[in-house]
Amino acid sequence: MPQYPWPITLGDDEPMISAFVLVLSLLLAFCLGYLLRQRTTLRTRREHRQAEDESTQRLDLVLWSTGDELWEMDMANDVFTRTNPLRHLELTNYEVVRKASTLRTEVLPEDRAEFDRAIVEHFKGHTEFLDVSYRARTNSGDWCWLRTRGRVVERDSSGRALRMLGTTGDVTVFKHHELALEELNRDLETRVRQRTEALNQTNQNLRSTIDELRQAQQQLVHAEKLAALGGLVAGVAHEINTPLGIGVTAASYLEQETKRLGTELEENRLTAESLNRFRQTAMESTQLILRNLMRADKLVKSFKQVAVDQSSEQKRVIDLAVYLQEIMSSLHPSLKRTRHTVEIDCPEGLVLETYPGALYQIVVNLVLNSLLHAFADRLEGSIAISARRDGDQVSITYRDNGCGMSEEVRRQVFDPFFTT
Repeated sequence: MPQYPWPITLGDDEPMISAFVLVLSLLLAFCLGYLLRQRTTLRTRREHRQAEDESTQRLDLVLWSTGDELWEMDMANDVFTRTNPLRHLELTNYEVVRKASTLRTEVLPEDRAEFDRAIVEHFKGHTEFLDVSYRARTNSGDWCWLRTRGRVVERDSSGRALRMLGTTGDVTVFKHHELALEELNRDLETRVRQRTEALNQTNQNLRSTIDELRQAQQQLVHAEKLAALGGLVAGVAHEINTPLGIGVTAASYLEQETKRLGTELEENRLTAESLNRFRQTAMESTQLILRNLMRADKLVKSFKQVAVDQSSEQKRVIDLAVYLQEIMSSLHPSLKRTRHTVEIDCPEGLVLETYPGALYQIVVNLVLNSLLHAFADRLEGSIAISARRDGDQVSITYRDNGCGMSEEVRRQVFDPFFTT
């Protein structure tokens, strides 16, 4: 071991020195910790400041890209601060900061009542957000549509609004489109209502006609020679029910679509696409209704004329081609259940003065006789009716490709009251 020239001892001061070293170490540790905290705090502040700057930059970009104005209303100090203000508005000196109490002076007088109501309702807490559209004057002297949206972000202990934030944007283009859509919708509703009223009137007329036909049926069946019209009325009524049913279905669907369009309009969900779709549906439905009502009307008119002819022995002038077609229309219920065909060859404009009731009875009896007897064993029969002018008379020829008549029946066919 090495030898020292003198012994090294701390003596009585050793506890004091140890305490000093301990205090110095703690002080150094505290300083080091404080410096580290300060560094962390500064870094955090820089990060927060950077985040705020980025957020502010993003907000500025959003406001710039949308063209909306950001505003803050301090109700306690009556201060209204604008960011990215709408410069095309006629504002006093274009100031960014102004009195909040002067806001309503920018609003068109006709819109101030709604503007005041929306703000008061929101201040009272009756609405979650402020959302109101109104008109304001531009630099050029015109009026533009604005939409202001905002929310109270601070209230006092009594609930009174103190601070409010929001945005204001120019929605003139959208509002004009909306007003145009509303006008178009009102026009469509008016047209649909008028068309529906006309269709209802037509339906009522058809129902009245059907009632008249049924009354005529009840009167006609009392005469033995007109008893066959009973089945004819039932067939015509059945034929009329088909187009009427289609018309009612189309009208119901049109009513449903109109209600749906009204709901979308009330909920502010109406779009040009849905309006065009409704317009197409309305056109298709009304065309379908009119087409079927015209079909029913044609059937009714044909039967009415035939019924009148059968109920009277009056002589009148008829167009033979048209009248033969009317007879075939009245026989349609009997013919449609078969595959038999009827061809009529009659020149147009062949007008004659006759007793149409008798002519109707002859043609109907011949056709029914072919259906019941001539085509008894045939699925696809053919009937041909032709008419030709013969001096001051008309010759009508009736043919079918049925089973024919025996020689005995042929000899008696024109005898009065003869029947097989």
